[in-house]
Amino acid sequence: MKKSSIRLKNKWGQRQAKKAIPLFASFFLAHTPVPAGNNTHKQNALMVAPNMEALKFIQFELEIYDLYEHLGLQQAGLSLEVFNQAMVGYLNLLQAGELANPGILTIADFDQSSVEKRFWVLDLEAKKILHQSLVAHGKNSGWEMADQFSNVVQSEQSSLGFYVTKDTYQGKHGLSLKLAGMDKEFNQNAYDRNIVVHGADYVSDAFVKQHGRLGRSQGCPALPMENHAEIITAIKGGSCLYLHASNAAYESKLLDTKVAMNAFFTKALPVYAYN
Repeated sequence: MKKSSIRLKNKWGQRQAKKAIPLFASFFLAHTPVPAGNNTHKQNALMVAPNMEALKFIQFELEIYDLYEHLGLQQAGLSLEVFNQAMVGYLNLLQAGELANPGILTIADFDQSSVEKRFWVLDLEAKKILHQSLVAHGKNSGWEMADQFSNVVQSEQSSLGFYVTKDTYQGKHGLSLKLAGMDKEFNQNAYDRNIVVHGADYVSDAFVKQHGRLGRSQGCPALPMENHAEIITAIKGGSCLYLHASNAAYESKLLDTKVAMNAFFTKALPVYAYN
């Protein structure tokens, strides 16, 4: 990619950035300690020294918002807040060298009803939604809505957090995908619990029409039989999967914004920049 394209943004993003800067001006200026002395001009300059970290953060947020807009995720039903969290975790994993299949980000939002298509596969490089699908939660996580989560073996509940996709295999549900949980205490037992991505007959519009809700799994993010193989093929081999829910107990070292910003500006921006 040409260096000039790295610096280019779409015109909409540029206009929004210009509008946003005055609104965030108070964050740009840090009141730093003033050294002793009679140099009034020097003291005044130090008092309004720009906080470069704040500037970087605002630019980061604007870039993420531009990507969100370009992907059309609001229209697709995914909130900016959930996308932002998913991107921070994705970028932390990218920085750590955990993603052998970078550029693909998968998000499931368990705050949404199981009757909704609450599962998105995103191609961040092509800036498009590859798939949007129904996805099941664990039978002990809730009825139509998921509100209980666990990392315990045989709990039959879904586990929140960030995963890295691994190899595929042929199981009782056909093509299936192994997952490695990356959040200690929240999903690191995924392998021992046999938490995988697979297809299931109970994940379908027909099931919803008959029962008023989606069928439930033993904790796996189960997909419709009609598209599970295509989705698994797209996300296998080291991509990021984020299972989200608004849960006060959930915390993650992968939600480190400073690490995410560094990864974005050094690794991701040259790829995701608009041209």
